[in-house]
Amino acid sequence: MSDNSLRIVWVYPDLLSTYGDQGNVLVVERRARQRGLDVARLDVRSDQPIPTSGDIYLIGGGEDRPQRLAAERLRRDRHLYQAVNNGAIVFAVCAGYQILGHEFVNDLGQREPGLGLLDVTTTRGEGERCVGDVLADIDPRLGLPQLTGFENHQGVTHLGPTARPLAQVRLGKGNGTGDGTEGAYNDTVFGTYMHGPVLARNPQIADLLLKLALDVNALPPTDDRWFEALRDERISTAQQQPA
Repeated sequence: MSDNSLRIVWVYPDLLSTYGDQGNVLVVERRARQRGLDVARLDVRSDQPIPTSGDIYLIGGGEDRPQRLAAERLRRDRHLYQAVNNGAIVFAVCAGYQILGHEFVNDLGQREPGLGLLDVTTTRGEGERCVGDVLADIDPRLGLPQLTGFENHQGVTHLGPTARPLAQVRLGKGNGTGDGTEGAYNDTVFGTYMHGPVLARNPQIADLLLKLALDVNALPPTDDRWFEALRDERISTAQQQPA
């Protein structure tokens, strides 16, 4: 990696890339390059150490056993903790979101320790699985338009006092707690249940990650016609679903 590169790390694609969430790293990489940024992307498998010098770390979704293996290896590795302490940005989806919290329920039905990078705890829901399109209003402090995505999870994620809800749901289940929240974040760590891939549907979130990593308030404009067409199509489809 060049010292002048924006360093994007895709964490454990061999375990946590079941639901097309690799699209998130592709979107961040493309939107950085569209701004003329030099990008160094590193895909780190679960048998490799996590680098501590990354700027943006992306973690995807996965099935229950790979999720447990990923959590075990990330706890042993401990380099993601160091990266966050160094100011890195983390964006995680579904199983990755749960791993960032204090604990979740693993494939053995046991409580599995997470990384504690987000003040959230996940239990297993007793009702129907949360599946379908989601529309939600992102926390106004982030200055982003409506969130669109697709959820597919049995987990119920409860937020602690230091975690802020990423969004408030208009359509869908979100965190599954019944309080209308979706996802969670603190200053540099973000989690969501949204697939889609979520950053293809919501390119402004990818830009937020870039701005945080670069410590800038704005980015040069880019051609968003493809992204906006996808957003409009998915939002329109979701709004036509029966309540």
